[in-house]
Amino acid sequence: MPEGTFATAITCMDGRVQRPVQLWAKEHFGVDYIDTITEPGVDLLLTEHLIWQDDKIKGRVDISVNRHGSRQIVLVGHHDCAGNPVSEEEHREMIKKSVETILSWNFGVRVVGLWISESWQPEVVVDITPEN
Repeated sequence: MPEGTFATAITCMDGRVQRPVQLWAKEHFGVDYIDTITEPGVDLLLTEHLIWQDDKIKGRVDISVNRHGSRQIVLVGHHDCAGNPVSEEEHREMIKKSVETILSWNFGVRVVGLWISESWQPEVVVDITPEN
């Protein structure tokens, strides 16, 4: 295991969300580093259950959890997403479904769904710690 503590962020590739997510995750999870997995419109991708996409993201999460010791995952949707141009309400529902998908991978870690607002402020949509 590398030195320091890690959490995992699964987020859109949009550069505007990276800083708010990193700051939020470090503050709320109390970790040193954030392993960042990016895809355009990631909340849509995990909602659609495209096997090749789920497997690609799951494989990266596996490295973060099992090689870096991450005990928290944050899944992020955001305002003005070019990869998933839907309403905030639709994003929030996709975030919830994406968190369910991540939990189904059985990593046994806390999963938080975040919405990044128009003012680039993170808001918790869902926060689940599985019972082990």
